[in-house]
Amino acid sequence: MNAQRAQEISASPIMANVTCQGERIYIEHVDEQNGTATIHSLDNPNNKQSVPVSNLIEH
Repeated sequence: MNAQRAQEISASPIMANVTCQGERIYIEHVDEQNGTATIHSLDNPNNKQSVPVSNLIEH
């Protein structure tokens, strides 16, 4: 995924089906300049992490 699409998903009120390393995630914030996203697992919302947007897959 690219940073622009990740930002669109993050800003949308509609929940998108996105995974990171096979785990369903929610995109909290996108840093387009650095190409990273702050995400958390749908199963564990307290476990936030920053990952490259290239690791995110939209289904």
